[in-house]
Amino acid sequence: MSASPAFKIEPGSPQSWREAFLSMKPNVVPCPGLTVQNWQGVHAAALDFLDKYADEAGRLGWTTLDLFGVHPELGVIRSDFCGALVLSSDLVSKVEPDFIRFERTRYFRTVPGRPHGAVPIWTVKR
Repeated sequence: MSASPAFKIEPGSPQSWREAFLSMKPNVVPCPGLTVQNWQGVHAAALDFLDKYADEAGRLGWTTLDLFGVHPELGVIRSDFCGALVLSSDLVSKVEPDFIRFERTRYFRTVPGRPHGAVPIWTVKR
């Protein structure tokens, strides 16, 4: 019988989201379409989400790109590529299988016509 494999953090897991996001600095804008002020708000709201809701989102099947996706070259300028947590600094108040509720709006996970090709915000090269 072979030994069980060592524990490995999966790329789309809440733990990998935390690790990748914590490596981002709130004063360094990661992609086009954000100002330092916008990014600081988005960064703070995403950290709040990671503390309060990431595990639930992972259990409900939310993916890295559902949450942190952006256009690979145009960043948040192409909002149709964006994940739930990169568009505003509103705090998440609830995570459901099909949507995330924010203070003033909701982000629906599946939207017909949403383009493919997004990348996680922490991989955009500036």
